[in-house]
Amino acid sequence: MVQEHSDPSFASATGQLLDEEVISLPAAAKLLPRRRGGKKVHTSTIYRWTVTGLRGIVLESLQIGGTRCTSRQALQRFFERLNRVPTFHRSPTTLSQQAKQSKVVEKQLDDLGV
Repeated sequence: MVQEHSDPSFASATGQLLDEEVISLPAAAKLLPRRRGGKKVHTSTIYRWTVTGLRGIVLESLQIGGTRCTSRQALQRFFERLNRVPTFHRSPTTLSQQAKQSKVVEKQLDDLGV
């Protein structure tokens, strides 16, 4: 059973990938720099980026037989798009900071009679 894709840009993205240097996901993982602690990016991470994406951005890919593939150029576009998406970092709070904040909020609620 062939499954149609509902996104009209899908056909053009697939066609574009075929015009590029197609590589397997394990090969794509080997192209990326190591993470913290010298760990390699795992192939399952690349696969996840092709299926569910990262921060709303999906890595372009296509299935060739039993092998899911992407391209160097698709990786480049993926990372360019990721760098355009704003990230919101919350500074981590310690348990003592959370307890202090909780006490402040409780006092404010008491002062309001709530």
